[in-house]
Amino acid sequence: MENREEYFAREDQIANERSKTFVWIAIAVVLAAANVFLFWRVHRLETQASLWNTTTSQQIAALHDTVTASDATHFKNMEALQADLGEARRQAAMTAGQAKQEALKHADRLAKQLADEQQQVASELTEVKETATTATSKLADVTTDVAATKTDVASTKSELANTVADLKRVRGDMGVLSDRIATNGTELAALRTLGERNYFEFNIAKSKTPQKVAGVQLWLKKTDPKRSRFTVQVEADDKTVEKRDRTINEPVQFYVSKYRQPYEIVVNEITKDHIVGYLATPKVELARR
Repeated sequence: MENREEYFAREDQIANERSKTFVWIAIAVVLAAANVFLFWRVHRLETQASLWNTTTSQQIAALHDTVTASDATHFKNMEALQADLGEARRQAAMTAGQAKQEALKHADRLAKQLADEQQQVASELTEVKETATTATSKLADVTTDVAATKTDVASTKSELANTVADLKRVRGDMGVLSDRIATNGTELAALRTLGERNYFEFNIAKSKTPQKVAGVQLWLKKTDPKRSRFTVQVEADDKTVEKRDRTINEPVQFYVSKYRQPYEIVVNEITKDHIVGYLATPKVELARR
């Protein structure tokens, strides 16, 4: 019985030795193949080195020495790789556990962030609804204001039409039938609405120099508030005309070469050394015949 066990033990030992032998033979074959490949590469490099300069040849020789020296370290590197593989497996197992924990933490953070964003969106939607309600209310107010404004405009137009109808035509100081005369701001606005003439308001004080109004020089010479009279000098087309003792709201007329109709000065207010009124000019340029 013992002989049989010894026999099997020897067979197992022989099998193990054969396995080891095969392993070493395989390793030797791999190393030999590697060496053959490396020497082939070195031979090819040496063949190409004949075309290179001296420095390149020295580098190839150094590479050959390095490859030859590295063969002795292959066995040590294999053992080191096996040890590194075991350590890598252990660290991988640990890393997998840590990764799971980090993934759970990250999922919790994402869930909290999602809940916060949903709450923020809900809050913003509420604000938008409130803003829309406010805007609708303001729009209704604006619509009401627009309607009221239209009513006011229509009323103003009606008042201006009535004012224009009340204005009368008078003859000016040159005997020419004047356009309608405005005696205040409301009536002047009504005349502007008609669009028959251009109107330029002025406020002139007595001075040593004339005041330019619509291309015409007006020079206040004298005022008499008690009698509502004034004297003004007019300079136009290089001509000077003095209009003496004219009365308030009287059309003071003079001609300018470009127009058939006369210019008209109307003074609505006279104070000491001061007059306020407007200058009416034709709109159509047409020389007199």
